[in-house]
Amino acid sequence: MKTITILNEKGGVGKTTIAVTVAAGLAARGQRVLLIDADAQGNATAGVGVRKYPGLYDLLVRWDDLLDAHNGDRGKVYGHCTRVIPREWYGGLPEQGVLALIGSNVETRNIANSISDADKLARLLEPLASRFDVCLIDTAPTPSLLHGSIYMASDFILYPTLCEVWSLEGLSESVSRLDAVQRQRRVRVGGIIPTRYRGTTIEHRENLAELKREFVDLVWPELPERIVWPEAAGYRRPVFLHAPDSDAADHAWELVDRVEALGVGVQNGE
Repeated sequence: MKTITILNEKGGVGKTTIAVTVAAGLAARGQRVLLIDADAQGNATAGVGVRKYPGLYDLLVRWDDLLDAHNGDRGKVYGHCTRVIPREWYGGLPEQGVLALIGSNVETRNIANSISDADKLARLLEPLASRFDVCLIDTAPTPSLLHGSIYMASDFILYPTLCEVWSLEGLSESVSRLDAVQRQRRVRVGGIIPTRYRGTTIEHRENLAELKREFVDLVWPELPERIVWPEAAGYRRPVFLHAPDSDAADHAWELVDRVEALGVGVQNGE
């Protein structure tokens, strides 16, 4: 199972939109996808049409109590924490993929104060590695000890960013934290994704050019600002189903292509 975290220590950059869109796109293509909502706002949970619930908190904090309640049956504990999303939500292609969710609600904010083992998430995800092809983790903008546990469970980090000063500062702070993690686990920067890009503004054009000078090939093609993205989120539908003929849908599928390709060369020994 390939674990990909979407992270930026700045809100409003499109982390949840990317997480939900990519999860739906991969599942529609036939992959088995696990989406983890690690933000107490629970937007990724609501974004796939599920009522907010403490799935991640139960997994990381209530694990032992749940084991006792289910007579040590780990499968039932995972089932308690996970919701399987009906295929109608992300369908549209003939392949029979799976999209499952470990959801979030306000209790998620208490996880950082309730666990001390940075490897716990990675350890609890290990039994799921044979059941899923990809795990996507949507994160909160505020750094916490939970972020450390997420880093230790990740293979790749995707960094969405606006081409604006505060978002770029959040990006720099987020990328700098990766250095400490690298001493314990090999986590790669999968890509930097300029979101809500407005090429008609000097600020966005100049900041995008600076981003490319600093990070070169790590910068993915920009996602132009389009009203259909928030519209699709409002209808709780992937943009490629909400507006299949839009350029936003084309950009969404290009994004899915790139995420799908992450690590392929490494896995093949290239």
